[in-house]
Amino acid sequence: MSYYCAKTLETDFESAVRRATEALKQEGFGIITQIDVRETFKNKIGVDFRDYRILGACNPQLAHEALQIEDKVGTMLPCNVVVQDLGSGKVEIAAIDPVASMMAIDNPQLTRAAEQVREKLRRAVECL
Repeated sequence: MSYYCAKTLETDFESAVRRATEALKQEGFGIITQIDVRETFKNKIGVDFRDYRILGACNPQLAHEALQIEDKVGTMLPCNVVVQDLGSGKVEIAAIDPVASMMAIDNPQLTRAAEQVREKLRRAVECL
C-alpha cells in the first residue's frame, strides 16, 4: 500500500501551489499551515534546496469527526500535501494517504473516517 497519491504537472512552482490549494478547497479543505522547506533549510542549516512546500490541509468537519472517534488522532493532523519542483518545468503534488497513516491505530471506525478523507484528497490531486 502506498502512503501517498501524486500527480506531476507542467507548470511553475507557485502556480502549482495555487492550483493545489484551490483543488483542496473544492473538497472542503483549507490550508492551515505552510512550511517552506527551501527557506527553512537555507536559514537554519545554510543548505540550498529545491522549491518544496508542505501544505497542512484540514477539512474541519472531518477532523472534528475523527477527534470524536479517537482523541489522540490530532497527532496525525493536518493532512500533509507536498508541492515540489522536479526541474525542467515539472512540479509534483503529493498528498498523504490517511488510511495508510491510520493503520497505526486499531480502530475500524477511524479507518472508515480516514477512507472518506483519502477519497477527497485523491479527487483533489486527480483534478489538477
